[in-house]
Amino acid sequence: MKGVILAGGLGSRLFPLTKVTNKHLLPVYNKPMIFYPLQTLVDAGITEIMLVTGGNNAGDFLRLLGNGSEFGLHDINYTYQVGEGGIAEALKLAEHFAKGDKIVVILGDNIIEGNIIKAVRAFEKQRKGAMILLKEVQDPERFGVAVFKGKRVVKILEKPKKPPSPYAVTGIYFYDNEVFSIAKKLKPSARGELEITDVNNAYIARGTLRHQVLNGWWTDAGTFESLHRANDLVAHGGANKRCL
Repeated sequence: MKGVILAGGLGSRLFPLTKVTNKHLLPVYNKPMIFYPLQTLVDAGITEIMLVTGGNNAGDFLRLLGNGSEFGLHDINYTYQVGEGGIAEALKLAEHFAKGDKIVVILGDNIIEGNIIKAVRAFEKQRKGAMILLKEVQDPERFGVAVFKGKRVVKILEKPKKPPSPYAVTGIYFYDNEVFSIAKKLKPSARGELEITDVNNAYIARGTLRHQVLNGWWTDAGTFESLHRANDLVAHGGANKRCL
């Protein structure tokens, strides 16, 4: 299985910090933000990794990460996303890297307490389809939210005003190679982007999406509030482990 880190975009919700650097290069406690998703993949045994970035600071990732030797890697693959076309648009850039293999995708601002080894092993055994990691949160309206029928996820709603469950879709996704053909057929959403929620719902429609609940705390770091929370969780080990 190969790993893809999505670290493009303009990070407009973090202006003016992101006027001079990529969001994923901002510090979270004592490390650059991008270190955390990269370490998550390495800790799960993923050694073939591609970083998708963009904007005016893409070269800074190469200067910071180099060939990945600091993380025990032989090399890191890099590719460039022009503009902001959404997560699914960025994902399409990794098709040549995947070369038919399964992939695990992690958003560059996602930080977790534990690891994803259990999920990686489960998806390696899953014959086809996709898998998402869910987490119970206090503010699910900020995220894609799982709709359940019994124990099965039957739909994902993007940022619903009245969430049907407290389970948010984290920015960690597992896909077989069909993800690229699905992404190519997507139509832009109202905000002009190709949405990862539409990719996941396409797998649900096929009956091939599975899910697991992530252990330990999880947070994104894409707003001032969540960036502050990420710093606090990393620095203090997550005293409130339900806090996302």
